[in-house]
Amino acid sequence: MAVKIITMKIKNQIKLSFKNSSEISEFYRSLQINYPKFFKMDGLSKLGFLASELMLKDEENRFIPREDVALVCFNRSSSLDTDAQYQATIQEKEDYFPSPSLFVYTLPNIVLGEIAIRNMFHGESFFYICKNFDARQIVETVTNTFYDNTTTAVLAAWIEYFEDKKEVLMMWIDSEKGDIDFTVEKVNKLYYG
Repeated sequence: MAVKIITMKIKNQIKLSFKNSSEISEFYRSLQINYPKFFKMDGLSKLGFLASELMLKDEENRFIPREDVALVCFNRSSSLDTDAQYQATIQEKEDYFPSPSLFVYTLPNIVLGEIAIRNMFHGESFFYICKNFDARQIVETVTNTFYDNTTTAVLAAWIEYFEDKKEVLMMWIDSEKGDIDFTVEKVNKLYYG
């Protein structure tokens, strides 16, 4: 059996960082995107959604169903920000008011669903929780995603939304087009500057 060799390139990338949630909403409004569901999303989903909107705005064939695009995301804190908000709604017996709108977002992979639904991506999707940003793990995981004989592109991201960290590094990795080699060194440079 021959080993499949794939050359992966970063076609596009974006890095965003915010101080607080209101700054994220202000940025959304400044982009004049018409997607009312944005304001129902949790912070993690808002970050991923904004980065994907900026990343894909000029992508040809956008909003055409694609089975060849996979989504692979990573972070350190999972959905802890929303988990804490939900916990507050069920903490006290006397003031028990569980919020279904919060409960929906107590899984980190919901951001993948928001991006996939908006962009009609029907490929694989994975969300990994890591100890810290790890370019090697990102490169290895994304590389393995290309070995399924269907995937030709991966939208990969580090999306961290907890306490003082509200940041996203998103990359469109392509097996056919791109200017930057998808390597550990290049990913570290994109993240750390």
